[in-house]
Amino acid sequence: MGNMGGNMGGMMKQMQKMQKEMMKAQEELKEQKIEGTAGGGAVTVIVNGHKEVLDVQIKEEVVDPEDIDMLQDLVLAATNDALKKADELANKSMGKFTQGMNIPGLF
Repeated sequence: MGNMGGNMGGMMKQMQKMQKEMMKAQEELKEQKIEGTAGGGAVTVIVNGHKEVLDVQIKEEVVDPEDIDMLQDLVLAATNDALKKADELANKSMGKFTQGMNIPGLF
């Protein structure tokens, strides 16, 4: 029975270490800049790994007052592209901590 306490202590240390590593990975994700584009680069949206929009760039030639709908569609497409890439980066970065674990609602 005494050995079981040692295993629990070791397991707790491992969990604390993993938690610190996960927090570090989360911070690193926040520093990452992910670019999404649409219209062949006419619209670029930059987000971080926490899916916060950092910048929106629109090339002057796509600004047509007669066709605002197209511009809105391009911004939407570029934003969705950037967010999809941010999700992929987060899954890749954080996935190493959850391999083999089935924890509902973690991501």
